[in-house]
Parts: sequence; structure tokens; C-alpha cells
Amino acid sequence: MLGRMAPERATPGRPVLDLTGAQRRYLRGIAAKERPVVWIGEGGLSDGSLRSVNEALEARELIKVRLRAPADKKGAARELSERSGAALCGLIGHTVILYRPHPEQEARQIELPARRPE
Repeated sequence: MLGRMAPERATPGRPVLDLTGAQRRYLRGIAAKERPVVWIGEGGLSDGSLRSVNEALEARELIKVRLRAPADKKGAARELSERSGAALCGLIGHTVILYRPHPEQEARQIELPARRPE
């Protein structure tokens, strides 16, 4: 079961994909053995690096992005999440873990644990 999708455009401070803590923990566990697939340099988040992040998310759904010494790593991680439309699953050091399910149900590679009934 997937988290609830928010409206098309992300609003500042609101996640695009609403995941539970258990779902984020599950995704961090999967990402632990993976290596970063995108590196963002000192110039910060550019259109080219955002395009690379989006391509990687479309191909893999769950990726790690390595930030090179940002002034505000939490702010950079939030901006990356909002601009890519992905859920921020974790920030470990300067490495951001992002998840965005494939738009087509049949093409999804990761099955999230079910949400608890509310």
C-alpha cells in the first residue's frame, strides 16, 4: 500500500508523498546497501542535477543523492525533495534518501509495508 499522494504541485513544508515512520524506516533499510547515484556539487541544485535526480527516480524509485558540503543540508534535502516530487526518507551525513513510486502501478519495483488503520 502506498502513502497518500498530495496534489500535483508540492507546497513548501508539505511532503509530496505522505509516508509513515515505518515506511520511511523500511525504505532506509533498502537504501543502506545502495550507493549514491547522483552527486550535487558546490553549485547546489541546478536544472541539470534535478534532471538527473528525476531520471534516477523514474528508473529506480529509491535513490541516494550525495550533497557536497551544503551550508544548510536539511534545507537542501527539503528543497531537493520538493522540487523532485519525491518523499524525503532520510538524511544521513550529506546523503539524502529519496523515494518516488513509478507512476504506473505495474512498473513499481518497491512494495511498501501497509499503513496501519487510522
